Amino acid sequence: MPELPASVRIALWVTAAWRTGESLESAVDSALPDVDAVGPGIHTLGLWRDLGERTVLVALPSSGDPTSLPRCGTEALDAAVEAEECLVAPGLGALLVPSWSTCGAPGASGADAGTRLDWTAYDCDPVPTHRVEALDPRETTRALTATVLEVTEQLDALGGQPFDAASAREAMPRTGQWALPDDLPGQALRALTFAAAISTAAAAGIDGPQDGPDGWTQQRRLDLLRTLRREAERALADATNAGVTAVAHPRTSR
Repeated sequence: MPELPASVRIALWVTAAWRTGESLESAVDSALPDVDAVGPGIHTLGLWRDLGERTVLVALPSSGDPTSLPRCGTEALDAAVEAEECLVAPGLGALLVPSWSTCGAPGASGADAGTRLDWTAYDCDPVPTHRVEALDPRETTRALTATVLEVTEQLDALGGQPFDAASAREAMPRTGQWALPDDLPGQALRALTFAAAISTAAAAGIDGPQDGPDGWTQQRRLDLLRTLRREAERALADATNAGVTAVAHPRTSR
């Protein structure tokens, strides 16, 4: 099953906790059941709440596409691009960037080593409210579907191992399979899971063996798959942030 970035899960669960009054610790536990230790930097989220934030957004930048990040300094940009994810305080103008490591007894390795997630704070520009409110999960899904069809057609024309969009769709978790807040609307959930499935499938194609009659064809295949993954990650961030807005301001109909 495709795996959601930690920042996606944290953004949704913490925003939900802020609305319902649940504790930050409970939200983090719900968001990161697969993480053995979370560093104290995560408590910066409590400061954001105390300073008036009501939502936590997510950015999923990459070296080829850092545009999802708010404007920030070079140090913050480099850290977020390296992590390929971060949390955003839209009103305050702040980032929390994660870094993964192992933990456990000295010398522990493999199955004996746990996972640790630390967070480092940086400044950034605030995110305009209208930009987030304009996000539409249905349009996000439509745009990504069009990109999948276009890239698949180009990959098929190159020959070699095809991109199996149908299998990627079948790998999408059904409602309730992922531990996400119950009040996440269905449209946002479907957009989010679709984007995650396509990103995972594209990443598998990038990391897998490359076939083709020549080096140019292999490089072209990689370029197309990287483009698809960037678009899927952009869609995942947009779907998450639309979901965050819906969770923070629930409506009676979905």
